This record gives sequence, C-alpha cells and structure tokens, in this order.
Amino acid sequence: MSSLTLVHVLLSLLAIAAGAVVLYAMISLHILSRWTQLFFITTAATCLTGYALPADKLLPSHIVGLLTLLALAVAGYALYVRKLAGRWRPVYIAGATIALYFNVFVAVVQLFLKFPTLHALAPTQSEPPFLIAQAIVVLLFIVWGVMAAKRLSR
Repeated sequence: MSSLTLVHVLLSLLAIAAGAVVLYAMISLHILSRWTQLFFITTAATCLTGYALPADKLLPSHIVGLLTLLALAVAGYALYVRKLAGRWRPVYIAGATIALYFNVFVAVVQLFLKFPTLHALAPTQSEPPFLIAQAIVVLLFIVWGVMAAKRLSR
C-alpha cells in the first residue's frame, strides 16, 4: 500500500467516525462545531486524495467524490453562511447526512473489494449480498437523516 493510499484510507476512516459523531449529535439535538469541522475537513481531504490515486480513466469513485464534495459545499453554506436560519437547517442536515452516506457507501464497496470472504460473496458487486448490504446502509441513513431533520428543525 502506498503512503498516499494509507493517508487516504486513514482520512476516510476518520471522516466516517467524525461524521457518525456529527450525525448522532444532530439526532440528539446538538450541533458540535469542532466535530463538524473535523468531519468536513477529513471528508474533503478524503475526496481530494482519492483524485490523486492512480487511475487511467474516470471511475465511479470519482463521481461519488464529486457528489460528496457538492453535498459538503451545500451543508457548509447552510451552516457557515446561512447560519442554519429557517429552511437552511434541514438543508444542512441533508447535506451532511448525504456526505456521510457517500463515505460509508464507498467503505462498503471497498470492503467487498478487499476482503476475500466478502469478495467471494459478491465478486461483481451486483450479487444479492452486496445489494442487501448497500440497501441496509441507505435505509439506515434515510431513517437517521429524517430523525435528525425532525428533531433539529423544531
């Protein structure tokens, strides 16, 4: 594993951990400024280091990285510029939740690519075990995002 790949993976794991704290805090009716900053910075750095990894063509991960950066930009605008005023609060919640979801989505993809047992279950990532895992992830994020939006938007 190259140094850049190692940094990218460590940033990804830190972004997911920080994002989980941020999402839990939102569900618990809190905005944690430092954790949110850590989540934003590590998620952006994960995306940017992903673009620096060797690739000879545009990959799905590049598109997911772009979508993640867009979600972060919207969430950042809602939080730092619009100060969560009015309708910007649910916009922030949606953007932050979507950015975290994309991080976890990519983590699940990587787990199925890199771990032999999981790879054997879904070598092309179109098999039921992979699809079920991703369906569970998306459903969890929908539930958590709705919970955060309902609680923080009161």
